Amino acid sequence: MRSSSSSPRLLNRVPWASSYPAAVALALLALTPFLVLTTATSLMRQPLMEQLGATPFELQLAVGLSNAGYAFGAVAAADLILRVPRRWVYFVCEGGFVVAAALALIAPGIGLFAPALVMLGVFTGILLVVSLPPLITRHGVDRLPTTAAVISLGLFGMVTLGPLIGGLIGSYGGWRLLFVGVTALSALGLTIGVLTFEHNEPLRPGARFDWYAIPPAVLATALPFFGVAWLTRGQFASVWFWLPLVVGVLTAVVLVGGQYWRREPLMPVRPISNTLPVTGIAAAMVAGATFTTLIELTEAYLLAGPRYSPVRVGGLLTAQVVGIAAAALLVRRLMRTRWLPVMALGGLLSVAAGGILLLTVSPGNASAIVPAAAVFLGFGAGAGVTPALFLAGLSVPAPAIGSIFALVELLRSEAAFLVGPVLLHLALDKGIEDGFKFATAITLTITLVGASLLVALFALGTDRLHPPDLDAWVTGKQGAYRSPPLLARLRKS
Repeated sequence: MRSSSSSPRLLNRVPWASSYPAAVALALLALTPFLVLTTATSLMRQPLMEQLGATPFELQLAVGLSNAGYAFGAVAAADLILRVPRRWVYFVCEGGFVVAAALALIAPGIGLFAPALVMLGVFTGILLVVSLPPLITRHGVDRLPTTAAVISLGLFGMVTLGPLIGGLIGSYGGWRLLFVGVTALSALGLTIGVLTFEHNEPLRPGARFDWYAIPPAVLATALPFFGVAWLTRGQFASVWFWLPLVVGVLTAVVLVGGQYWRREPLMPVRPISNTLPVTGIAAAMVAGATFTTLIELTEAYLLAGPRYSPVRVGGLLTAQVVGIAAAALLVRRLMRTRWLPVMALGGLLSVAAGGILLLTVSPGNASAIVPAAAVFLGFGAGAGVTPALFLAGLSVPAPAIGSIFALVELLRSEAAFLVGPVLLHLALDKGIEDGFKFATAITLTITLVGASLLVALFALGTDRLHPPDLDAWVTGKQGAYRSPPLLARLRKS
């Protein structure tokens, strides 16, 4: 609803409140600057370390904790929007993002750059939960397929451009110029937000701070990423690796389990603990983890094996954009049909195809094999993750979609950004030639086993697919999917 306030204050005037293009721009500008950084930093590590005076561990810790901050921010947002209007959360976090980006830009050393990068992650995680639900729910069901395609192409398209941007900086320098662009884009996003974000009431104004979710979420995100970062200065047997990793992952399990059993959970796990959303979320976790791992392994191999320049490596991987674009178009076409769950599983098969191609790569054929594999990987990421977001979000009434996105992003981020560094360290330990093939084979095995298990889970849970009832969903009274319980067919027999 539009504000009925007659206050003349600028922040209560929203001339673009009903503009769909403005809402799309708001969401993309809130999310894409940080998402580009998540895939750009690996190819520009050398200039960052040299100019910031950072060790490999310090830089990896900064990057890892920024990813942890993104996952935590999504959970924190689910709590904030209960008591604070989304509009004000957006203003504070987008403004905070501008300040953090500016601090990273002027940072003389890793001591300022690292906390600034972490805050960029936290603010982006919050902004995802704040900005995407209004874009999805407030512009009519007819635009929902287009919205899904825009989210897929905008978010993952920017992620797939990260290697090219990082490669340019890795070869020619100028990382501060990148942060000039990040700061400018976030400032533009704040300006559009002032003109677009409508006034709204909190979801539960009397809600209290959720001590059962927020503190565990800090541990579940920060500890595993610290442990993985330690591998840059230690070994797998180090207690500083496995203890934070194990404690953090167990805390995440306890967090999700606790949300399932709570009467008024911050993230409603119980409504999505049935066949369609479970298989979708699991497919997103596996697709995200294996996609990210294969990209990181390929970058390391091309840099150390045939010794390609960072810009050449980034250029070869830019073919991912073709796959992402194809996935976005297919999401748009299938959004209102019964085939969206099948697409989520098909994304895993595309990632597997990319992994099979990478097993054949050599210094002599890398320029041909890597772009072909990148197309499959890009399609797999878009087809595996975006449908999963909507399978989960459409399984609950529309007002709960923000909390569901928080849960999905927490689980997906943990999987996507933890597996890659571990297998990359394993590959480097064995020598890049043999280690690359070995780690790629492990990643491919994870993909195929995961796909097989999810197909079985899907087949045992449902015998008939149906299109989502989007008209009923948007009213806020019910989910769009009537998903059967897990293993429903076995229960019947």
